[in-house]
Amino acid sequence: MSTVSYGGQAVLEGVMMRGPAVWSVAVRKPDGEVVEVTKPVSSPMQRHRIWRLPVIRGVVALGESLAIGFRALAISANYAVQKEPAEGEEGVADEEISTEITRGQIIFSFVIAIGFALMLFKVGPAILTNFLPIDGTYTFVVVEGLIRVSIFIAYIVLIGLLPDLKRVFQYHGAEHKAINALEAGSELTPEKVQKFSLIHPRCGTAFLLWVMVIGIFVFAFVGRPDWYWLIVSRILLLPVIAGLAYELIRYAGKHQDNRVLMTLLAPGLWLQRLTTREPTLDQIEVSIRALQEVMRVEQSESESELKREARVEVMA
Repeated sequence: MSTVSYGGQAVLEGVMMRGPAVWSVAVRKPDGEVVEVTKPVSSPMQRHRIWRLPVIRGVVALGESLAIGFRALAISANYAVQKEPAEGEEGVADEEISTEITRGQIIFSFVIAIGFALMLFKVGPAILTNFLPIDGTYTFVVVEGLIRVSIFIAYIVLIGLLPDLKRVFQYHGAEHKAINALEAGSELTPEKVQKFSLIHPRCGTAFLLWVMVIGIFVFAFVGRPDWYWLIVSRILLLPVIAGLAYELIRYAGKHQDNRVLMTLLAPGLWLQRLTTREPTLDQIEVSIRALQEVMRVEQSESESELKREARVEVMA
């Protein structure tokens, strides 16, 4: 059974897996070949203790996940659309394919994605609820929270109707199955991994749901200010709420045998049924390749570090 927590993300025709030190994305090209790209994780949590404090580490982890996710999506998109050359044409070598996006592109993507999410799931529900004939503060924040969750679920259902996203949801299921198999100590073969659950407590879908639920309790302390402060509060308090949600999901991932806790977190687990689909064995193979590559590189780096420490001891 693995003592290291691994996470991941479904991308276009592939899966990104991440460990403490590296992340790897595996993609199946149109010709059937599976390619892997592995990158180091450069985290401030590895350099400064303050970033590892509870709640703060959740905000840092969320930012890192978004940055890595955008990079992994760019890599998968480049490989997924690679076409086989026609007869008589020269093919494009893998190394000629751009697998990186610039810092400016990441920042631009951040602004667009986060801006859209804030307007749809934070600011929009607050403004909509403000127009309703509601008097009590607690009633206001509960109704706002229910509207926010309803919009979130409706959004997931609608995008799930898009044909192209069905395969992404299948790879999402493949990612969960591979991690569940690893944590159970199972052999990582497509046939063995296929037997495991599509659901995992540390899933980002559950995280987003709990961001919205925890927001109800946090916003209760803010009350019902004027509309402009209402909008500001929903934006400025998001890091705090995200940090609290991260701690909850992190704790749940380490206590999956706690039936009371799993019962309380059941809505987040149910919601994953909307963002996962049963994967094929080929898709599970891709997920396993990404996970094994992360484990291989981290084990190699760990062994190299032990050898360096041994040399230092001998020289001393």
